[in-house]
Amino acid sequence: MKQLGLGILLWSQATSWPEFESAARKVDRLGYDHIWTWDHLYAIFGDPYQPIFEGWTAITGLARVTSRVRLGLMVGANTFRNPGLVAKMATTLDHVTGGRAILGLGGAWHQSEHSAHGIEFGQSSGERLDWLDEAAGAVRRLLDGETVDHVGAHYSFNGLRQAPSPIQRHLPIVIGGSGERKTLLTVAKYADMWNAFGTVDVLRHKAQVLTAHCEDIGRDPGEIEFSVACKPVIRDTEEEALAVWHGLMEANRTPMAQVADDPSFWVGKPEQIAEKMTAFQEAGFQTVIAEMAAPYDHETLERLIGEVRPMVTV
Repeated sequence: MKQLGLGILLWSQATSWPEFESAARKVDRLGYDHIWTWDHLYAIFGDPYQPIFEGWTAITGLARVTSRVRLGLMVGANTFRNPGLVAKMATTLDHVTGGRAILGLGGAWHQSEHSAHGIEFGQSSGERLDWLDEAAGAVRRLLDGETVDHVGAHYSFNGLRQAPSPIQRHLPIVIGGSGERKTLLTVAKYADMWNAFGTVDVLRHKAQVLTAHCEDIGRDPGEIEFSVACKPVIRDTEEEALAVWHGLMEANRTPMAQVADDPSFWVGKPEQIAEKMTAFQEAGFQTVIAEMAAPYDHETLERLIGEVRPMVTV
């Protein structure tokens, strides 16, 4: 049986660069499949003004201290950058890493960071998702070596072509989000990986919607890797794990009331985490991407891949 895919997203807030880099080295050494970080300009848990690193430069910095894991943003804010520039950045990262880049794209949602930086946010989430769909189509063509002429509702390209090409013949795109009418249709058209979070029942339904979109446009849904996001804390007892979780939230200036009902926090013994992974696997999710808050929980990093993953197969 094939092992469940397993990646780590390192929170880029409330940390120092040496801590961030050290955690990435460990993830690479432990044998995880990929490393991710956010693409935000303000912290998204707790106090928005606490320290946070910019996504593209952070992930490129990690490229030089890792050797085998794939690297990407979970996910890149489409509103922040022109899609042609994003394609060029992804290609550059692919060369820096020797062919290990993954391009993450999402519609963006954090209004305050846009307002503070003077970045256009659009009139609604629907409008931003229209921008995402338009951008994803252009980026896919550019990464595949095409010349792009395009006059759209939000972007225009005039004979745009780029060199060099990525090292990978097909540089993968991951799209995050689960809106049924727009986001999942964009996933069906352009994504190689889809990432979402929620309960098993909710994501089972979302997977069915995505599969229906694929069937409508004539795409095999098996071409898309379904991944679920979680935030695990693993200890010998649930009480110990809860104490660690509370400490991590305190370090990130995040009141427990803000996260207590978040189903993506998986806190408990190895067997409990494996049970959750198995439930999502049975719902069609082949990959788990585990978020790690700073100060990074090295015990969970070790036990997630060393103890939990062997309990789960796909």
